[in-house]
Amino acid sequence: MTTTDTATPEARVPPPARPPVPPPPRWAVRAAHVAAWSTVPSGVWRVALVLGVPVGVMEHEEFLDSFPDNSLLLALGYVLLLGAVAEVASYLTLGLVRPWGEVVPRWIPLLGGRRVNTGLAVLAASLGAFAVTVLWWVLFFGGLLVAESHDPGISAGEVIFVAAYAPLLLWGPLLAAVTWSYHRRTHSVRAVPEPRR
Repeated sequence: MTTTDTATPEARVPPPARPPVPPPPRWAVRAAHVAAWSTVPSGVWRVALVLGVPVGVMEHEEFLDSFPDNSLLLALGYVLLLGAVAEVASYLTLGLVRPWGEVVPRWIPLLGGRRVNTGLAVLAASLGAFAVTVLWWVLFFGGLLVAESHDPGISAGEVIFVAAYAPLLLWGPLLAAVTWSYHRRTHSVRAVPEPRR
């Protein structure tokens, strides 16, 4: 007994594949890497402070006074957690110029292999760029500029502190620029109309 396939040839043809996303421009890749590394110096500065390395501006004992029982363990845990959160957040910038920013890597449970919702990625990255720009440009460095100083000179500790935290000023603007590039690349693919059947 033979069966006949009643499906038309058109029904057996798979839908056309979505055109590939164009590669990111070289400037966006560089900017994403600088943004990802911008949190490292301040993290190293905080760890050095907790470990008692003289970094100026604040003394080891003064920092420990802000934790219950002057706990070195709590201070170190706080600094490492803060550093890890900042590092992971800045590292996500690379997703805007890497394939895992378009398709979730297969090794991630439940989501592996699925396409990334690029609109949601752009929204999250835009909000992140705004948040870190306000945090570092307005609240942190703006506060430093208007703070009263009893000493008109600049100490070596202040120079070390500013050198460690100044790269954070790059994070928000670079993230915004890379987000714009990602939006343009992924939006151009979504804007291509699918052929009629």
